[in-house]
Amino acid sequence: MSPVPTPPQRARPLTGYKPFWAKRFGPAPFLPMSRAEMEALGWDSCDVVLVTGDAYVDHPSFGMAVIGRVLEAQGFRVGIIAQPDWHSAEPFKALGKPNLFWGVTAGNMDSMINRYTADRKIRSDDAYTPGDVGGQRPDRAAIVYSQRCREACKDVPIILGGIEGSLRRIAHYDYWSDSVRRSIVVDSKCDLLLYGNAERALVEIAHRLARREPVAQITDVRGTAFVRRASDPGWREIDSTEVDRPGRVDALANPYQTTAERAAGQGTSCDAIKTEAAGAGQESAGAPKSLEKPITLIRPDHVRTVIRLPSYEQVRRDPVLYAHANRVLHLETNPGNARALVQAHGEGRSARDVWINPPPIPLSTAEMDHIFDLPYARNPHPRYADERGRHDGATKIPAWEMIRFSVNIMRGCFGGCTFCSITEHEGRIIQSRSEDSIAREVEAMRDQVQGFTGVVSDLGGPTANMYRLGCRDPAIEAACRKPSCVYPGICPNLGTDHDPLIRVYRRVRQLPGVKKVLIGSGLRYDLAIRSPAYVKELVQHHVGGYLKIAPEHTEEGPLSKMMKPGIGNYDRFKQLFDQYSAEAGKQQFLIPYFIAAHPGTSDEDMLHLALWLKRNGFRADQVQAFYPSPMATATTMYHTGVNPLKGVHRDERGERVDTVKGERRRRLHKAFLRYHDPANWPLLRQALKDMGRHDLIGSGKHHLIPAWQPAGTEGYQAPRRKNSTPSAATGSLQKKKLPAHTKPAPGAILTQHTGLPPRRRK
Repeated sequence: MSPVPTPPQRARPLTGYKPFWAKRFGPAPFLPMSRAEMEALGWDSCDVVLVTGDAYVDHPSFGMAVIGRVLEAQGFRVGIIAQPDWHSAEPFKALGKPNLFWGVTAGNMDSMINRYTADRKIRSDDAYTPGDVGGQRPDRAAIVYSQRCREACKDVPIILGGIEGSLRRIAHYDYWSDSVRRSIVVDSKCDLLLYGNAERALVEIAHRLARREPVAQITDVRGTAFVRRASDPGWREIDSTEVDRPGRVDALANPYQTTAERAAGQGTSCDAIKTEAAGAGQESAGAPKSLEKPITLIRPDHVRTVIRLPSYEQVRRDPVLYAHANRVLHLETNPGNARALVQAHGEGRSARDVWINPPPIPLSTAEMDHIFDLPYARNPHPRYADERGRHDGATKIPAWEMIRFSVNIMRGCFGGCTFCSITEHEGRIIQSRSEDSIAREVEAMRDQVQGFTGVVSDLGGPTANMYRLGCRDPAIEAACRKPSCVYPGICPNLGTDHDPLIRVYRRVRQLPGVKKVLIGSGLRYDLAIRSPAYVKELVQHHVGGYLKIAPEHTEEGPLSKMMKPGIGNYDRFKQLFDQYSAEAGKQQFLIPYFIAAHPGTSDEDMLHLALWLKRNGFRADQVQAFYPSPMATATTMYHTGVNPLKGVHRDERGERVDTVKGERRRRLHKAFLRYHDPANWPLLRQALKDMGRHDLIGSGKHHLIPAWQPAGTEGYQAPRRKNSTPSAATGSLQKKKLPAHTKPAPGAILTQHTGLPPRRRK
């Protein structure tokens, strides 16, 4: 096995490779999906064939389009097989045998979240399919597609990627089978798994395969996972219980401590940590405001150290060991200090190790610009158009409609919300584009995308206002192991300057042809209130009547398990929102999202939330219960009943988490959020009586629900709106479709303010 390179190491730029010989063909209008298209381009074969569970839209918000264009820029001929019939291998032979490798993904969403609701019911729609038709991809699509690729061409390497692979890279709890499943590397039999945003890893692997290096020897690329049967004698292996001891001693520093607090507890200072890092001769991570300096390991001994997690068989049998393994994995996610992980699957002669290299080095601003400046057609492939070339009706792809007039300005999220999959996939270090690149994309959208009326529907990303935010000091950032930079409060080392984002907003809205710039991404309001100038800019120029934010809950119990700020931050933001709306002479409203049935939520917590909603005049239009996505910390709480945030113990020192399971209790928690729906009143009446809260049943203003029941409403459930669609991150339902890359926090619900004028009611 090849060793991981030793630091100091500057990540090789994406543009630092000699292009492959096929560069002479130039960029394709669309990546080909048929032999006829290949022949029109003058190709006799494809170097790489990408297989995806989504329809092919050549737009930088669609993962396969990004990967395809990045590889094309390196000189490779790339074809796409989108949503193939998986019942046989024949559709996978449509473009012939790939010269280098198959690239496989389930799509922009996890296939199980895409196909099933939080109640495990099959969805009838699929926003990533023409005509919004469901059932066009199999369950566990990444595994099925990999199997068919192997059948089609046995000797071609399979490189698996996408969010489905990222969230299943180790043994993980599977909500749909209610069991712990093996790593997807084992089940798919792929040669390499690329987790996270994989451009850097994929470019390196493609060039090495083009040099005829065997895929089995490519084991030193960051952000990859693979199966191996023998340990490498050159590595120092430590047991994960040396990092975190389940049942005895929690040897880890409090993950909520800042580096300064930890240093003070050790009788030293942050300056001492920085001096130590400099003395080791290490270059450290560049501040995310520039993203131009390399991120390297702060600890030289981490380079050839691997942590052995409990085996698949152990975590399957023992919930405490499962929680322990999940905790260790999340502590090893900072590219500046993460170590490799290994987890055994199988026993005896069948034993195999799943090896996971440290996370990829984040992209610099120049590299982000390079990716987004590639020649995307910014439209669905012509195969999805009708005879007039329009994408309407049966050919309309809802996910493209969501992002059609929006622009992604950054990646990553340092919020660390335990129910969300963004951090596990994109990482917590913000990767931002330059102002010039963002402006160029808006201009390209204006000139290329049919139907543009001058309204930019979003400038955002996983979070609307984390653009160019990050740690003030590169050395501290490289050493940090906190799961969140903003919980339980905003870290003093975190820069919260919103001025660069304000400049982007102002520049884009001044471009010729741009009439309005809206912000549709989820807003981190606890950060926003640090910059009243940003809130003023946002409220007075970029809100189209209402703004969606995600408090998620009002009570400390569930908020502490979500790692979300207290409701007081919402109150402060609302005060600023109302103030600046009034100054602009606008009537605008906040639309908060909340989550039902999250681990750590008691029935009383939901009651208090319902009373808060009633006091503030909100009525939930749709309700989404907590959805346990693979590998999320909240999913670990749901499965094990253990809180891995506080350390994992078998005795009374370990914190137990109340998990909301069972159909009746999940229905009750959703009913509290829709307290105004007569269909929920019988269930709520009984629950209030059981809780000793008869005082909340009646017809007064202080009552939650009436004592009477309208005829014909008992047991009735309003039908779900047809235009609801699952979130790209974890499948939450939204009333208003949002860009696939800019969904609010997963598992949330959309509420409707009773004071909205009738023309704005949906």
